[in-house]
Amino acid sequence: MEYDEKLARFRQVHLNPFNKQQHEQGAGEEALDITSQARLPELPPGEPESRCPERVMDLGLSEDHFARPVGLFLASDVQQLRQAIQECKQVILDLPEHSEKQKDAVVRLIHLRLKLQELKDPNEDEPNIRVLLEHRFYKEKSKSVKQTCDKCNTVIWGLIQTWYTCTGCYYRCHSKCLNLISKPCVRSKVSHQAEYELNICPEAGLDSQDYRCAECRAPISLRGVPSEARQCDYTGQYYCSHCHWNDLAVIPARVVHNWDFEPRKVSRGSMRYLALMMSRPVLRLREINPLLFNYVEELVEIRKLRQDILLMKPYFITCREAMAARLLLQLQDRQHFVENDEMYSVQDLLDTHTGRLGCSLAETHTLFAKHIKLDCERCQAKGFVCELCREGDVLFPFDSHTSVCADCSAVFHRSGLLLRQFHHVP
Repeated sequence: MEYDEKLARFRQVHLNPFNKQQHEQGAGEEALDITSQARLPELPPGEPESRCPERVMDLGLSEDHFARPVGLFLASDVQQLRQAIQECKQVILDLPEHSEKQKDAVVRLIHLRLKLQELKDPNEDEPNIRVLLEHRFYKEKSKSVKQTCDKCNTVIWGLIQTWYTCTGCYYRCHSKCLNLISKPCVRSKVSHQAEYELNICPEAGLDSQDYRCAECRAPISLRGVPSEARQCDYTGQYYCSHCHWNDLAVIPARVVHNWDFEPRKVSRGSMRYLALMMSRPVLRLREINPLLFNYVEELVEIRKLRQDILLMKPYFITCREAMAARLLLQLQDRQHFVENDEMYSVQDLLDTHTGRLGCSLAETHTLFAKHIKLDCERCQAKGFVCELCREGDVLFPFDSHTSVCADCSAVFHRSGLLLRQFHHVP
C-alpha cells in the first residue's frame, strides 16, 4: 500500500502538466520534497522507461487498477491487446457492481477494444468498396449509431464491429455477413423493372413455395415450426422472420383500386423496393382505374391544375424573365407534372389524400398565372381575344371561364351553342 501511494504521488508531480506551472510560481517545493522521498520503482528487465504517457493515456490505463506494472499494458500488437482485454474483463467482474472503479474499468475496456480494432482493421482515407450481387457496399465510419444487420437480424456494435451499407438499397450488414447475402440489390430491379404489382395481395399458398422462405429458402410453416411464416401484403408470398420484420408500408394496388392508404406488413425486400419506387411516376390512373376520378374529388382538382400548368409551360420556355427566374424549377421534385398529366407516383397519391399536394400545387399555379397575366408584358402580349364576341379582357387558355379549340388552339369564352357551331371545343 505504501508503494502504491508513493507511486501515485510521483505521477501526480511528473505527469500532471499543471504542476509544472505551479512549480514555476514557487508552489513546487512540496512536490520536490515528495520526489526526493518517492523514487520511481525499477521496471522489469527489457521494459522501456515510462517516457511515453501519451500511449498510456490512449488506452486509458494510467491509473493503478491492475496489479501488474503499467509497462505491461503498453501493448503494441494484437496478442498483447487481447491479453489486456481479458485481464480488464476479469477486473470488471472482481470489482463491486456500479462502483466508480468498475465504470472506469469498463471505459478502459472500450478503449482497448477500439485499439484492437484499429490494429485489425486500420482506418483508410477512402472507405472500402465491395460489389456483391449488384449491391455496392461501402464501409461505414460511424461508430456511435445503433443499427441492425439485415442478414443475421442482430445489433451492429459500431464500436467494435465493421459494417457496410449498400449505396443503392441501403442494405446494412456486418462484414462477416457479406458473403452470406443471397438477395440481389433492389435498386437493380427498380432500374430494370420499374413497375408495381397491381393485384391486391396475390397469394399462391405455402405449398407453391415448398414451405420455404421466398427469399432465403429457409424452412417455414404457419405453426412456427421450424420458423414462423410471415406473409408480405405486397407480393402475397411468405417469408421467415429474418426476411420479414413486420415492417409497414402503403400498398400501391390497394391505393389505385380502393383508395386505401392503410399501411400493411411487408417483407424487408418489398419495403426497400416500395421506398425506392415511392416517387417514381409509373401509375397511369386513367388506364388502371378510370372510375377513380368519379369518386375522389381531390384527384379531379389535381388533374385540372396539372392541365393548366401544361398550358402555361409554352409561355415560360419562350420568356427570358421566366427562364432567368427558373419558375419551372418550382416543380423540380415532381418533374413529370411539366411533362404530362397522366402519370402519377404513389407519393403523389399519398399527398393528394392528405391534402398537401392540392395546397402546394394551387400555390404554384397562382405564382405561374401571376407572372403571365400581371408581371410579364411579353407573356401578356401572348393572350387571346375572343373571336366570337370581341369583348372582355384578354383571355388565356388556363383561365377557368375559357375554352380552347381542339383544332386551331384558339381561346374563347365558354358560350355554349354558338361556340360549338364554329369550333370543335370539348
